[in-house]
Amino acid sequence: MKVIVTKNYEEMSEKAFEIMREVVTKNPSAVLGLATGSTPVGLYKKMIADHKENGTSYKKIHTVNLDEYAGLDYSSDQSYVYFMRDNLFDHIDIDLKNTNIENGKAADRAAECARYNKLLASMQQDLQVLGIGSNGHIAFNEPGTPFGSVTHIVDLTESTIKDNSRLFKNIEEVPRQAFTMGLKNIMNAKKILIMANGANKAKAVYGLVAGEVTETLPASILQLHPDCTLVCDAEAAKLLKNAGLV
Repeated sequence: MKVIVTKNYEEMSEKAFEIMREVVTKNPSAVLGLATGSTPVGLYKKMIADHKENGTSYKKIHTVNLDEYAGLDYSSDQSYVYFMRDNLFDHIDIDLKNTNIENGKAADRAAECARYNKLLASMQQDLQVLGIGSNGHIAFNEPGTPFGSVTHIVDLTESTIKDNSRLFKNIEEVPRQAFTMGLKNIMNAKKILIMANGANKAKAVYGLVAGEVTETLPASILQLHPDCTLVCDAEAAKLLKNAGLV
């Protein structure tokens, strides 16, 4: 795993953008695996600025998103499809028909998982963007998720519900379930870019890079990927630095 430590969130986002831009420049028809949450917002802002200032085109790009809340769709501003349009898709020239995310409103959730797995099998990610949770989760794959998992419905943990409640009017509005790509789907990507910032991520980042590969820390599976890059700020890298690993 390649580790790049930056001074702050802004520099982390810039370095992540450089990796993204290289993939898109080399392959204008690339499949990009995208993530939601606060971590990649800076990356998306730089993609938008580059598109507007330099004309980088996303017309032929396809995207697949990691996860979506069960029960929500674009009509809810808390849905991840809304997040992606608000933070990226509506500001670049991507064809919305080429963007893919689980259907949170699907009546048959098992069938929706099967549909998404079939889709992922047909379009391997050239680059998969990830964040990491303070407990080492990636997407909604919480500790204990089997490494061989594919797209599935997950019951959100109380800690995840609490973490996400800041984005809702109150904790009761936070969905209790979500669709998520499985760890096997994520590992299938040709290249992985995982981002982390803040002192609260330091323990998870240490485990990601130097800990035991174990299902109790889902992100640790990335140690086994042939082309994975971690970009993190100094606070998130603190334990790695203390151990002399960066």
